[in-house]
Amino acid sequence: MGQSLVQNYLHIVFSTKHREALIHSPHQEKLHAYLGKTCNELSCPVLIVGGHVDHIHLLCMLSKNRSLVELIKKIKTSSSRWMKTQSSELAHFYWQDGYGAFSVNPSEVDVVRQYIQNQDQHHNKHSFQDEYRAFLKKYKVDYDEKFVWD
Repeated sequence: MGQSLVQNYLHIVFSTKHREALIHSPHQEKLHAYLGKTCNELSCPVLIVGGHVDHIHLLCMLSKNRSLVELIKKIKTSSSRWMKTQSSELAHFYWQDGYGAFSVNPSEVDVVRQYIQNQDQHHNKHSFQDEYRAFLKKYKVDYDEKFVWD
């Protein structure tokens, strides 16, 4: 086989450190655009970026030339630095250390896209912690609760 063909859709989720509610307008829209641009520059085309005041959701395609850990490290590091330049109130902006990354079946891409698009409505009823636990359960991820939130 002379050609490498890859189509890996990823739903990536990560939150602010201590889940602080730091992502508000007008910074929220700019942050989403910045994250999308960064993914695209890393050859990981972004389909949608969304989230709420304390976390981010990204739906993108993982490049065949990029590891997941490399992608996450680059987007979190650069966006954290960028956020600190946006306002003196964000001078101590940090992302949590961990993240969730879940593979998405191509037939489910539109469902995930719509889910990410409707984050504000979703979080009128559900906390980030409840949402994240539901993802871990759906994808059958073994985890220890005491290590997920630190």
